Amino acid sequence: MGLSRPHKAGNGVSTRWVSFFCIASFFLGVLVINRFWAVPDSDKMDEEVSSVEKHQSKALHPIDDCEKKDAIVRAGDILSQVSQTHDVIMTLDKTISSLEMQLAAARAAKVNDDVRSPMVTKSGSEQFKERPKVFFVMGIITAFSSRKRRDSIRETWMPRGEELRKLEKEKGIIMRFVIGHSATPGGVLDRAVDAEDEQHKDFLRLNHIEGYHELSSKTQVYFSTAVSKWDADFYIKVDDDVHINLGMVGSTLARHRSKPRVYIGCMKSGPVLAQKGVKYHEPEYWKFGEEGNKYFRHATGQIYVISKDLATYISVNRHILHKFANEDVSLGSWFIGLDVEHIDDRSLCCGTPPDCEWKAQAGNPCAASFDWSCSGICKSVERMEEVHQRCGEGDEAIWHTSF
Repeated sequence: MGLSRPHKAGNGVSTRWVSFFCIASFFLGVLVINRFWAVPDSDKMDEEVSSVEKHQSKALHPIDDCEKKDAIVRAGDILSQVSQTHDVIMTLDKTISSLEMQLAAARAAKVNDDVRSPMVTKSGSEQFKERPKVFFVMGIITAFSSRKRRDSIRETWMPRGEELRKLEKEKGIIMRFVIGHSATPGGVLDRAVDAEDEQHKDFLRLNHIEGYHELSSKTQVYFSTAVSKWDADFYIKVDDDVHINLGMVGSTLARHRSKPRVYIGCMKSGPVLAQKGVKYHEPEYWKFGEEGNKYFRHATGQIYVISKDLATYISVNRHILHKFANEDVSLGSWFIGLDVEHIDDRSLCCGTPPDCEWKAQAGNPCAASFDWSCSGICKSVERMEEVHQRCGEGDEAIWHTSF
């Protein structure tokens, strides 16, 4: 009577058995779930998520495409506007430069009117308007005593008569012997040149008194006069003891036609000679620093080329440009401080045979040939024909060369 008995449920099953069946049911359920309800693989879940995202992206894609296309169109419009603005600025700059050159040329022509014969009836502006547009003007610097040199050039690389006129008309190439007048205008020397010009019609007469020590001044007057007479892309100065291949010169210049301010030649930087009595003595040597210094880079004087803007600059400022003893140094000094491209072209300073001959045989004729030791072709009157035969590009080359 004192001991307690296990409690029974109302249906006759003890609490202990109920607890046992509950626990057994729980483990049986877990076993069944693990067997038939496997957890999805993580990779498959990632693929499903990605698929959903792609679907959502496709739903919104038309909007994104429109936005991108609009952005591209806007960017293209901006670039187009920038390009058009740049073109307008460049055109305006060229127009201003052209107007400045026209004004300068008119001024130069007016100055020439003032110093010419009073029989001249056309004003500088009228002459300026009539200037023919040409490719280049080649001025062959010569002297009263150089008749034989001129003839040696006429007989070799310079066309004559109708051929010279044809060259001007078809190729836009002007070639003239450049000379001033004597200290006594109208004298024997001047009359001899007048007669020679009447025969060949290949001179450009300058309002300048001839003299070896006046070459810097003659160079200034030449460029000023040429600018007032011809609207050229380039202006060339060459000595009358140099051999020229016109086709090669034209091909060389054509490569630089789009450049506004170019100075082309064989660039050098020789010593400043302070000693009196020597050739090429520089009286103003002290301006170049200590004794033994060298000049700034400049083109050698046998031949050099300047573009229209630079020739016009010389024409406008020739009365205030300083002239050194050597004209090639003077020309180089006039461009210091300007935005000028110096082009060192060694085809403009080949040696005489065999140097230029080897290059011609290799299919690369020189534009100009001379002897450095003589600052021109040594004994040019006797040797010009030989150099032309051995180093020339052929008399027909200029007519078959396109510029």
